[in-house]
Amino acid sequence: MTPACPDRVITAARSWLGTPYHDQASLKGVGCDCLGLARGVWRDVVGPEPFPIPPYSRDWGETGQCEVLAEGARSMMMEVPLAEACPGALVLFRMKQNAIAKHVGILTGTATFLHAYERLGVIEEPLTRPWRRRIAFAFLFPKP
Repeated sequence: MTPACPDRVITAARSWLGTPYHDQASLKGVGCDCLGLARGVWRDVVGPEPFPIPPYSRDWGETGQCEVLAEGARSMMMEVPLAEACPGALVLFRMKQNAIAKHVGILTGTATFLHAYERLGVIEEPLTRPWRRRIAFAFLFPKP
């Protein structure tokens, strides 16, 4: 598997800026959540989604043994060590200690990322220390 061009991923992600937040949606300019943003970028960069996404919980404090998001990403993307996560990488955040990774963002620079956040929609913001320490997994979009 070859990684997609990071600039293409970032351009696709930025085209979603301003999309309102809507739980479990993935429609540019209309509404999406963080996973919906990643799904939309996948469609823009890679092509059709490989499988339908089942309904999921909004609970960022969800615990368990199964890292559902990470396992799903592993099945179709290239996992990279966190130290090698570069612009264009999809990152999964563990929002609470001992919880599973439930939030998704896309690195747009060495110190910035883009994500969909409740009440704010799709935004690009600094990858501050509190955000950086929550990153649990990093993946690269594949080249189509």
